Amino acid sequence: MLGAARGITSSSSSRIFSTNILSKPPSFFTISRALAPSIPRFSVRSMADSAFKKVQIQRDDTAFDAYVVGKEDAPGIIVLQEWWGVDFEIKNHALKISQLGPGFKALIPDLYRGKVGLDVAEAQHLMDGLDWQGAVKDICASVDWLKANGSKKVGVTGFCMGGALSIASSVLVPQVDAVAAFYGVPSPELADPAQAKAPVQAHFGELDNFVGFSDVTAAKALEEKLKESKTPYEVHIYPGNAHAFMNRSPDGIKRRKGMGMADEDEAAVRLAWSRFESWMARFLS
Repeated sequence: MLGAARGITSSSSSRIFSTNILSKPPSFFTISRALAPSIPRFSVRSMADSAFKKVQIQRDDTAFDAYVVGKEDAPGIIVLQEWWGVDFEIKNHALKISQLGPGFKALIPDLYRGKVGLDVAEAQHLMDGLDWQGAVKDICASVDWLKANGSKKVGVTGFCMGGALSIASSVLVPQVDAVAAFYGVPSPELADPAQAKAPVQAHFGELDNFVGFSDVTAAKALEEKLKESKTPYEVHIYPGNAHAFMNRSPDGIKRRKGMGMADEDEAAVRLAWSRFESWMARFLS
């Protein structure tokens, strides 16, 4: 419907990823440092806060906090944060996911260990310091926790930084049953999409200007890589939409506008959620 009317593209086919892990984040995000002085700080809040249960998940010789919402025995979906951290927007996404269709059990692992960036400079600093190898281990431990706590199958989704990590999880975390990534592609050092083992669905904005990470060229390169794999895949590009177009809360909209992303396309957001729901229901049911 909207795809035909607006030229939204999609494709489908097959699977895996290779195993080198980054010790530092992709360099494309350094371009955002120039935006830092003009970006306002935002209070960290979420209408969804009261809906979540906080749990601790053990991995190796450490533990991390995670936030869970949804039916105990529902299929699980790990929701990976943007570079801001576990803030109001990622909790809004997780709550939305828990209410889709027959319901999912959404879990947000706190990759930043309680820290949240309130402006671009802070978010950049937090992502610069991320232990990417540790983040993949967090995802692995989160999958195991969900499967040990009522979820027979588990998917992974993520946004921006979390989008790249979710695609990487399709390669590096064999327990993952499906992936849906939003505007993020892992670097070759982190994972090779040509080796994806779990089905991958990916969403990108046509006007996204994070070159090599989530712009149209990166999206098409991802599609070519996924063609080499043996797992089902879809790559969707949304005309007229920029980076982080799924962020629709009032504070999220204000933050995007402060970063020069003034596009507002509720129809595209609804379409993306519909595709996400169908994908996860297909592979997690």
